[in-house]
Amino acid sequence: MKLAVIPARGGSKRIPRKNIKLFAGKPMIAWSIEAAQRTGLFDRIVVSTDDEEIASIARKYGADVPFVRPAELSDDYTGTAPVIAHAIEWHLKRDLDPIEICCIYATAPFLRSEDIMLGQETLDQSGVDFAFSVTSYAFPIQRAIKLRDDGRIEMFDPSQFQARSQDLPEAFHDAGQFYWGTRDAWLSGAPIFGAKSAPVLLPRYRVQDIDTPEDWEQAELMMEVLRNSQEHG
Repeated sequence: MKLAVIPARGGSKRIPRKNIKLFAGKPMIAWSIEAAQRTGLFDRIVVSTDDEEIASIARKYGADVPFVRPAELSDDYTGTAPVIAHAIEWHLKRDLDPIEICCIYATAPFLRSEDIMLGQETLDQSGVDFAFSVTSYAFPIQRAIKLRDDGRIEMFDPSQFQARSQDLPEAFHDAGQFYWGTRDAWLSGAPIFGAKSAPVLLPRYRVQDIDTPEDWEQAELMMEVLRNSQEHG
């Protein structure tokens, strides 16, 4: 059984009701549900939420909401892995056997079904525990600076001041769209960012973390540009 789990709790603070706020004409979570549906991979697409309004909208767009996420997994400090493990255990207790599970974030409007499919292929062919979306940093992280309390700046690694950008190894970060993993890896709490994980590389222009109103505005601009390029491409 291939299972998609979309975590979507109701307590977003910086962007209230973020998971169901309208984005480019539809609730944000709908973009993730529809991308999962288009893959044709999943036996079930489940939204894990503690919020009845989110559950209702998720069902409207074709996802299943077979349980209410427990309160202890719905606070600001709960990580993704315990939420996915809970969904897996819920299915196992009902004699359903998820083998490969894809966590899909509810705030990933640039997610493409082709990328999800490539993630599943990578998981299978690489023999890893996890395969997840990554993208490159636009600037060498070795030359990053921080702001001090006294209003001045300081390099994280002053030894890199003289290094040329082209001589530094490229760095990548989690694109925050999806994480494929095996059942055993999710249940064991194995590290996603570890040696037994493989990347699915995405271009930067299709990656946007959406945590603040500024992020949201930038994402809307990105979506407008992408739509215009597709219409005139």
